[in-house]
Amino acid sequence: MSEDSKARIQRIAQAAFAQHRDLDRVPTMAAGVVIDGTLAAFSGFGAEADSLFRIASMTKSFTAAAALVLRDEGKLDLDAPIARYAPEFAGLKGPTADSPAITTRHLLSMQSGLATDDPWGDRHLDIGDTELDAVVRAGPLFACGPGTAFEYSNLGYALIGRVMHRASGMRPQALVTERLLKPLGMTRTVWEAKDTPTDSDIIVGLRADDGTPEPTPPDGCLAPMGGLWSTVADLAKWVDFLADAWPPRDGPDTALLSRASRREMQRVETAIEPFDSRSADGTVWSFSGGYGLGLQIGHDRDLGEVVEHSGGLPGYGSNMRWVKNTRIGLIALGNSTYAPMRFATRRALSALSAAELVRRPNTPSTAKLVEAGTALFALFTDWTDSRAASLFADNVAPDVPLARRQHAAAALLARHGALRLARVEAVSRTTGRVVAHSTTGEVAITFQIAPVGGVQKYDLPG
Repeated sequence: MSEDSKARIQRIAQAAFAQHRDLDRVPTMAAGVVIDGTLAAFSGFGAEADSLFRIASMTKSFTAAAALVLRDEGKLDLDAPIARYAPEFAGLKGPTADSPAITTRHLLSMQSGLATDDPWGDRHLDIGDTELDAVVRAGPLFACGPGTAFEYSNLGYALIGRVMHRASGMRPQALVTERLLKPLGMTRTVWEAKDTPTDSDIIVGLRADDGTPEPTPPDGCLAPMGGLWSTVADLAKWVDFLADAWPPRDGPDTALLSRASRREMQRVETAIEPFDSRSADGTVWSFSGGYGLGLQIGHDRDLGEVVEHSGGLPGYGSNMRWVKNTRIGLIALGNSTYAPMRFATRRALSALSAAELVRRPNTPSTAKLVEAGTALFALFTDWTDSRAASLFADNVAPDVPLARRQHAAAALLARHGALRLARVEAVSRTTGRVVAHSTTGEVAITFQIAPVGGVQKYDLPG
């Protein structure tokens, strides 16, 4: 990336983050843009890139990744009942007689049916094993049956922590630290603020109504849902670690957590009903997508799939997001109760997209796609049935006779004149677009390759 582009990113992101801070009156804020593993832009308002904030529910992605580490090592079956690992949870059953047994995957993907519990969970981060067992024995409320719908549950991540402890022999906090944080060099990401390096700048969480300090609960059984402290600089490493799982490719993989498992976290497991939210300036932000494993996946009209997660606790708000297949991400941390930092990252990403500094990623063309597209173009400009037979899959002629297809190709040339092949673009690994220049402008022909090879379908422009 050129120095000019970096300067533009810094300027545009800084303006967007500053606007959010002013609109939502966030007392202290740290935000950044991550590009290809580097913190390419940083904006601090009373904070530095190494200043420590509690990141709340952004912790869930770390817990989910650690669960997949255990799964990949054969120590944890995500689809087995949680009672296999924690028999004391055997009595935790869904609201109807036909409810399936709750699994770790249900809990990770917010489809256990356990009722949404943000305000309650946020004030109980520090409960111990005895208190957690009492909550389970008392029979927590279910909003729906396991596996039937999205229902955001913090308690569910406490149950995951117990399951991970039994499967690994390590507290989930220690597992995350040893298997993820230390190998990634995230030295300022901790479960207790007192465990940070002595030179750490710890940002005090404040109430949103009167700006007085919020008490900070210590580590406990609910920590896997939202207990971590971190910095923009450390989170840049985490965002890039997850974003770098895309695209699927050959080449060396990490022993830490495979790219395939990281992509699994970023795949929709549970659909979320589309909703709108309104930022302080009246801007309406729409969401359409779902929940994966510790992460939320949404669809952006201009950029495609965007992966994210927010965090909110008394005293803090946070958000991270990245565009799939780009290794471009954004982070924003604030020190006001439930500060809506998702608006900060969305605003900055929208501004960078409008300036064409972030673009929808292109699907790389494969050799088969280019070969098929080139052959299809050659057929349209010089049709012979033998050439058609060698190119098309065996469904093409029965679908529409070759004589009619040849007539349609001739009509295309009559409308647009002589065609010159410009390029073959990939829509996906098996769907392409032939783009040609003509006297009337650009002409595009979309085609699709069959599973057994050969073009199975194509669409001519009008």
